Order: sequence, then structure tokens, then C-alpha cells
Amino acid sequence: MFLLLGLVAVFGLSQAVYAAQVIKLGVVTKPGSAQNIVAEKFKELVEQRSDDAFTVKIYHSKSIGNETEILQQIQMNTIQMGVITGGPFDTFDPIARVINYPFLFKNGEQADAILDGPLGQEILDDLATVGFKGLCFSENGFRNLTNNKKSVKTAADIKGLKIRVMASPLHKAIWKALGANPTPMPWPIYTELEQGVIDGQENPLWVMEVYKFYEIQKYMTLTRHVYSPHIDVASMIWWKTLSPKNQQLIHQAMKDAARFQRKDNRDKDGARLALLKEKGMIIEEHPDLDSFRAKVADLKNMDLFQEPRVHALLLKIMAATK
Repeated sequence: MFLLLGLVAVFGLSQAVYAAQVIKLGVVTKPGSAQNIVAEKFKELVEQRSDDAFTVKIYHSKSIGNETEILQQIQMNTIQMGVITGGPFDTFDPIARVINYPFLFKNGEQADAILDGPLGQEILDDLATVGFKGLCFSENGFRNLTNNKKSVKTAADIKGLKIRVMASPLHKAIWKALGANPTPMPWPIYTELEQGVIDGQENPLWVMEVYKFYEIQKYMTLTRHVYSPHIDVASMIWWKTLSPKNQQLIHQAMKDAARFQRKDNRDKDGARLALLKEKGMIIEEHPDLDSFRAKVADLKNMDLFQEPRVHALLLKIMAATK
């Protein structure tokens, strides 16, 4: 009897000692979104490679707040990780805003080459100064304009449109330069579009599909004005508690999840465009992009980019992507 009790006690202790560590990961979008695909793949890889020593709990659909609030929780280690679009990092670390500069990247492959290289690493490393471990970049995608007022072919057609933008000084400046009335608004925005509170929005193709914007937005223009990555981050407080082995495991799993998701996202874009046409959206596939570029050409001289290290990094990326 005593032996049996002893074995039960030892077994119970070993179960407690070896219980899986829960990694709480926040994304603002819903299942099926680009962010959730990264998160789900990361969960699969970490749990598999750690033999379930780690388990990942994904908080999606704004269940723990908007992206700024998620980042604040990561800073405090209330949650451990996040897959976050680039815009909200503006208010935490100004160097992160360079990746959202308009017409910076010609295509996804060029973006990969820069963001996976030394210039991208410079951004990831700098995030440590504000409490984040920058792991890698996954993909939101090239942003395109939709609206419910008129077809947009040139930058002049944008004048007066009330466009929802992220809570980012740069994104607001881009649309102001283009002649729109930029309106910062947290996600999601279906109701605001449906009720006409805003005329339009700008996002990658997957957003139009997953959030069914084809139901409430008549016009889309393939502006591809900003390449929008996610920055995949962890809490630096939490990161420092991990062994080097576990840091490597988690870092590699997120890198692999990001590569998987970027390919998946790009492979689906053709079908998404076909679906949006089928659903009745009027799509301007060949807008006058030179007119857009001309309107935003001077943004590099604005105050947002005048901090020396921010300005220097922007110029280096611009030189590398000519």
C-alpha cells in the first residue's frame, strides 16, 4: 500500500514537472486569415518538434484586443508571442516603419531577399530595445485599394475618398498625400464599410476573400502600393527564460512557418482574384501607378524618416530594391 502511494506520488510529481509549457500567441484576424495560417503552422511545428513539451494556444479574432494592445501584452509577457502587421509597430519602434514605405518592393521575391537578409535582421534586432524578440517576417501581402464610390485608375481619382487606414502615422501620410481622407480605425471594419462610415479600405487580396468585402465593396484597384509583412515576435521577458535549445527550436519553427505561409499566400492569389471577379467586383488591373508614385515620392523627406538610423536604413533598402 505504501509502495503504491509512493509510486502515485512520484508519478504525479513527474506529470507536474513535465507538463507542457503553454505559449500564448495573439493574432487580430480570424481563422483562414494570413496571420492565422502562420500561427497554426507554428503551433503544429513547435508541438511536433518539442514532443509536446510546448503547446501553443492561439488567441484570434481580436479576442484579446487590437494589434497595439496585443503588442503591449507581449511586452509585459501577459502573452508570449504574436503575428502582427507592420503598421502598429510604428508607435513602438520607428525603425520598423521603413518596411511599409510605398512602392518599396517590386514583388514578393524581392521582399523576401531583403527581409530575410541583413537589412531585415537590422529591424528585427532593433525591436529588442522595446521589449520584443524579433523572429522573422511572414506575409500579409501587397495592399490594394477597394471602395464603393467609383473606379480608380489614377491617383487623381482618389481625391476625397474616406479610406480606412491602420493606426500608423506612415499609412495615414500615404493616403493624405494621395488626396484621400485617411481614417484610422481598428480591425475589423465590415460594419463600417457596410454602413458607409468609410468609403473604402486597402488590404491584400486574401482580406477581400476571407472577410467577404466583395459583398459591400464594388470597386478594387490593384495598386500594390505597399508590401505588408507581418513581424513575428516574442516577449523578450519570456525569451530570456528559455534555454538556448528551446530558443532555437521556437525560432526555427517560426521561420519555417513563415516560409510555408508566404508560399501558400502567393499560390492562392490567382484564385482569389478570379473569385472577386466572379462575385461581381469591378477590378482595375492596370492603374496608372506612375501617378501614385509621383504623389508619394517626397515621403522619405518627412519627419517620420528623419531620425538618422531610420533614414539611413530606408535609403539602404531603396538602393537595394532599385
